[in-house]
Amino acid sequence: MAENLVLKGQTLSFADDPFLVGPEAAVEHYSDGAVWMQDGLIRGVGPAMEILDTATGATVVDYGDYLITAGFVDCHAHYPQLPIIASYGEHLLAWLEKYTFPIERRFNDPGHARAAADLFLDECLRNGITTSSVYATVHSSSVDAFFEAATERNLRMACGKVLMDRNAPEELCDTAESGYEQSKALIGKWHQVDRCVYAITPRFAPTSTPAQLEAAGELWKEHPDALVQTHLSENAKEITWVAELFPEAPDYFGVYEHFGLTGPGAIFGHAIHLTEREQAALRQSGSAIAHCPTSNTFIGSGLFDMAGLREGAQPVIVGLATDVAGGSSMSMFDVMRTAYEISQLRGYSLHPAKAWYLASVGSAKAMQLDDRIGNLAPGFEADVTVIDLVSTPLIEQRMAGADTLWDALFAQMILADDRAIRATYAQGRLVHQI
Repeated sequence: MAENLVLKGQTLSFADDPFLVGPEAAVEHYSDGAVWMQDGLIRGVGPAMEILDTATGATVVDYGDYLITAGFVDCHAHYPQLPIIASYGEHLLAWLEKYTFPIERRFNDPGHARAAADLFLDECLRNGITTSSVYATVHSSSVDAFFEAATERNLRMACGKVLMDRNAPEELCDTAESGYEQSKALIGKWHQVDRCVYAITPRFAPTSTPAQLEAAGELWKEHPDALVQTHLSENAKEITWVAELFPEAPDYFGVYEHFGLTGPGAIFGHAIHLTEREQAALRQSGSAIAHCPTSNTFIGSGLFDMAGLREGAQPVIVGLATDVAGGSSMSMFDVMRTAYEISQLRGYSLHPAKAWYLASVGSAKAMQLDDRIGNLAPGFEADVTVIDLVSTPLIEQRMAGADTLWDALFAQMILADDRAIRATYAQGRLVHQI
């Protein structure tokens, strides 16, 4: 780990939420800026001359005109599914049967799980993602493999064993009791160890019995600083299925409410087709949504209502997510672009400042980590991504006509890919470079 390091270049950070105060008031940008990192934490961000005067004895890395930002945060991903990325699209339930369940059977092999975890995390770093909230499989060994790989890379990652005791292949099912006991053991082994965060992970309501959902709720009561991650209202057929399985519930979100699985720290993937009651309940509970735009379009699930959920006096907490491998890319640029395009189709223009906020601070807030990651600010963990703003000839040509910061950020989210990620740091240590 670098003990005392200054990165020089353009810097981008957030002083506030651009959905609430507007882009100009929310963003802090220094065209000749610097970030000082020492002992794994950010010590200072600001004009380069001021930082260099303060950071006595620091090693200086000059990135010229590159943009230095906090590492991207992906608040919903399935690491076991990365090998099936870009498989021919199906609707959600067919996707599970045809692609997801067959690949997850292989994760009872710890060696296979570790190889998949290594691939996923290396792809994260290649794309400037330094934190993710990740689904493993039903096998405890799949969680062990993931956290072992994340710890070796010094990454802050959340992960959890999938809880699934019905409506799935027998070899991928646990029970309410075994799922509880195995999850509890994994929490004791990994949660808050190094940079690991445990996420209690019922896959989604249809694959858990009421007894298992009740056990998951009890587990969260026992470990309230853990996360909860699951899925909500991704697909119309799924919603109908939930209503058949839980006829006493007022709606899909109401199932999770009943079992104590809502509130700050609960992350609901997708949340596309919400009733008015569900929207109000999400706001009141403090639960978060992981918006998965590339997955929603690839599988054809629907168009997320960004304006309805994020604009107004009481916005829902929303982060951006790759949702690999339903999502078709590990690039947060692709995710931001598709979020913009979905919003356009719903008659709402997603400003680039808002998109970048969702891909960093928003996802960190969903994970209850926004006091330590997702932003360049003193005291935050030094997870940093360095972006080449002219990484391809086409982007270079576009940037020649970019008159504002917003033009530059928009050009990246529409045109950039992993070639733009020049360096990634985890707690001040260089973990990826091209």
